[in-house]
Amino acid sequence: MRRDDRDDPFDDIFSEIERMMEEMTGGVNAADAGFGGDAHVSIYESDERVRVVADMPGVAKDDIDIKCDGRHVTVSASTDVSDYEERIELPARVDEHSASATFNNGVLEVEFDRADSSADIDLS
Repeated sequence: MRRDDRDDPFDDIFSEIERMMEEMTGGVNAADAGFGGDAHVSIYESDERVRVVADMPGVAKDDIDIKCDGRHVTVSASTDVSDYEERIELPARVDEHSASATFNNGVLEVEFDRADSSADIDLS
């Protein structure tokens, strides 16, 4: 984003901040970086389901890889700008085989059925 800097008393300060930001991001303009490795993740749970929602702007559906071991979900993605991987601890054990996922307008949603917390054991 470029401003009209004419007669701006803060021009030197903003120029220095922009220079430092470009230096920290390896010369990539942070506004153009898209996904950039910083997804916002929210977890929602009910008595029967656990839902993970991740904002992943700038990522294509085909570049996303999701894995679950019942306790954690690992979301990986790769863009032209960066690679991203996050391991998310779930609030409850889930049945990883019940997973369903959607990706729409940069928002990934993954839903799981909760796993039974214990099994009934018949004593014979």
